[in-house]
Amino acid sequence: MSDWYRDFANSGVGSTLVKQLGLPRPAVLRRYEPGAPLLPGPAVVGTAGEGRLHKTLTRVLEDVGVPVLSAVDADGERLGAVLLDATGVTGPTDLAAARDVLAPAVKRLGPSGRVLVLAAPPSDADSPAQAAARQALEGLVRSVAKELRDGGTANLLFVPADAEASVPGPVRFFLSGRSAYVDGQVVTLTAADVPGGEDEERPLAGQVAVVTGAARGIGASIARVMARDGAHVVAVDVPAAGQSLAEVANEIGGTAFQLDITAADAAQRLIGHLRERHGGVDVVVHNAGITRDKLLVNMDAARWDSVLAVNLQAQLDLTQALLDAEGLLGSGARVVGVSSQSGIAGNRGQTNYAASKAGVIGMVRAWAPTFAERGATINAVAPGFIVTEMTAKMPFGTREIGSRINSLQQGGLPVDVAETIAWLSQPTAAGVNGQVVRVCGQSFLGA
Repeated sequence: MSDWYRDFANSGVGSTLVKQLGLPRPAVLRRYEPGAPLLPGPAVVGTAGEGRLHKTLTRVLEDVGVPVLSAVDADGERLGAVLLDATGVTGPTDLAAARDVLAPAVKRLGPSGRVLVLAAPPSDADSPAQAAARQALEGLVRSVAKELRDGGTANLLFVPADAEASVPGPVRFFLSGRSAYVDGQVVTLTAADVPGGEDEERPLAGQVAVVTGAARGIGASIARVMARDGAHVVAVDVPAAGQSLAEVANEIGGTAFQLDITAADAAQRLIGHLRERHGGVDVVVHNAGITRDKLLVNMDAARWDSVLAVNLQAQLDLTQALLDAEGLLGSGARVVGVSSQSGIAGNRGQTNYAASKAGVIGMVRAWAPTFAERGATINAVAPGFIVTEMTAKMPFGTREIGSRINSLQQGGLPVDVAETIAWLSQPTAAGVNGQVVRVCGQSFLGA
C-alpha cells in the first residue's frame, strides 16, 4: 500500500515538478527498525526558566548514545532533536526563553527531526500567570508541529513534580521512529513505579498479550509488533475470520482464539482460555471494531446497536470481567482501547461509530484511578486516516483528501498505530495512565 504521490514527489523528476508548482512534498517518515539508533543525529537540550528535568533528559539521551549539545552549532551536523525543559516557566515572560531555544534548533533539524517540550501541568500552577504560561506551551507546540517539514514532529509532555521517574520511557518513544505518525500531541504523566533494566528491543519479553480483531488490518499489525517486542500474542477474532486469524497467529508464533466478543459468554470463555493455557494476561488490546455508516435520520436500530455492542460495550464487559477475575491480570497490567479521530472530531454519517469511539475515551479516563491502584494502566489510541485495504477501496478523491489533511501530508500505516499501542504496553510506560494518544499525523480535524 504505497503512497503514489509521496513516492512521486520524492523522485528526481517529481521533486523538481512539485517545487516548481508549489505543491507539498510529503516526506518518507523515519519508522522504527530494531537495532537502529534512537536519533539519526545529536540533540540539543535547553531550558526555559529554572527547569528541573535537564539532567534527566541528558541522562536518557547519553544512556542510548545520543550526543547532547547545549546550543546549536551552525556549522555542525543536522540535529536529530531538540528537547526543551520548560518545567521552570513561571509566567509569560519566560516563554521568550522557549523561543530562544527552539527557533535556532528547529532550523537545524534533519529529516524526521523531533521537537519535544516538557512542562509542569497547568492544573498544578501556583498562580494564573503560571497556569497561563504553561498552557501557552500547548499552543506553541501544536503550532511548531504544523511548521515542521521533512517528516518532523513536535509533542508535549506535562510532568508533575513527583513524576520524574516516569519521564524516560515516553521521551524515548517520542524521539524514536515508533512515533513517526504521532504529532502535535499532549500527554500528561503521573507518578509511578517504573521498573528498570528493560530490554529495549524486546520490552514485552515473557508477557502474554490479547489482541482482539487480530485477523486483518490494524489488528494484525498490532499482533505482529507485540510479538516482535517479545510478547506471546493471543490473537482473537470472530469464527468467520478463522483462516486469516490462524495465518496471523502462525506467522508470529502466537495463539489463535476464535471468539465473538459480543456473545453473552465471551468474557468467561476468554478468561477460561487465559487461565488454562497461559496462567494469566499482561496486556489487553481492545482493537475489534466495525462500521455501519448511515446518516442519523436513516440509522436503523440494528446498525446502531451492532456498532455500540462491538466497539464499546464489549470493551466495557471484557475489561470489567478481567478486573473481577482474581489473579488473572498480571502485576503492572496494561489495557489499551482503540478509539478514533471520529470519536474526537465526529464524522458525517458515523454517529454510531463516533459515539462508540468517544465512549472508549470516557471509559479509559474513568477507569484510570482503579488501574493505578493496582499498579496497572489503561489508555486509548485514536487513529486518524490509516492506509488499509478498506481505505484503498474509497473513491480516489476522498482517499487523497483524507491522506493529506494533516501536518505530515500523508496517511498513516497500520504499524504506526501498532507501535503506539506497543509503547503504551511497555513496563516503562507505567506513568502514562488515562491518556488518549492520537495517531493521526496532527490531523486538521478535531482537537
